[in-house]
Amino acid sequence: MIPDQEGPATHSAADKFDDEHYPAYTMGRAADMLGTTQGFLRSLDEAGLITPQRSAGGHRRYSRHQLRLAARVRELVDQGTPIDAACRIITLEDELHEAQRLNQTQRRDSESDTLD
Repeated sequence: MIPDQEGPATHSAADKFDDEHYPAYTMGRAADMLGTTQGFLRSLDEAGLITPQRSAGGHRRYSRHQLRLAARVRELVDQGTPIDAACRIITLEDELHEAQRLNQTQRRDSESDTLD
């Protein structure tokens, strides 16, 4: 599962616009935006790729970050990739991106240590 980073417990109204992890979209709106079905989004939850937050009433709420992941899965599925394989590909891509980011950070830190 790709964790959806959680920000501070309280958000100002302005922060919500910029926070890509803020769960702003209902399942219906998310499905409309992606041109897919609510069932497709449920299947991503069942596959463990995306775990949407829940509203007080128990309804799924999706963030922009989660919608980008869902859109990428949708592209792969539309190309004929089985949904489980598409979810695994997205997970591996995310892990690779995170490893590259950490490597770059460590390299930068190492370079700054040698300059000191």
